[in-house]
Amino acid sequence: MFTRTIEPAFYDTDALGHINNTRLPAWFELARNDLFKLFTPNLNPSEWRLIMARMEIDYRAELFYGHDIELRTYLTRLGNSSFTVTQEARQHGTLANLGHTVLVQYDHQAKCAMPIEGGLRKALEAHLHDAPE
Repeated sequence: MFTRTIEPAFYDTDALGHINNTRLPAWFELARNDLFKLFTPNLNPSEWRLIMARMEIDYRAELFYGHDIELRTYLTRLGNSSFTVTQEARQHGTLANLGHTVLVQYDHQAKCAMPIEGGLRKALEAHLHDAPE
């Protein structure tokens, strides 16, 4: 499991006084950098080997400015060429948001999915966990 801490900025809030729901997809993408580096260590876009097939976020509780947010990133499924990344946003230990993103290892020139094999598969298996209910 990868973890990152976000310190929300004032501009992350909305008129209702909590963190705007549009911030979570951006924060979750930032937190996926640790996984991205397993595929493309230098994060060079011309060497990118992933595409996003699906993303969903459950908003369970509000997040607030002035308090750190912990982002947890791990895998809940590892298929032949795709995998599901599950991410949690927690504030004061409470699960506020739960996201699931399906990524596919992809050859952008051949326009096809590629199997996840060898050392990469082992590295991803180390991050497999069950999702909270």
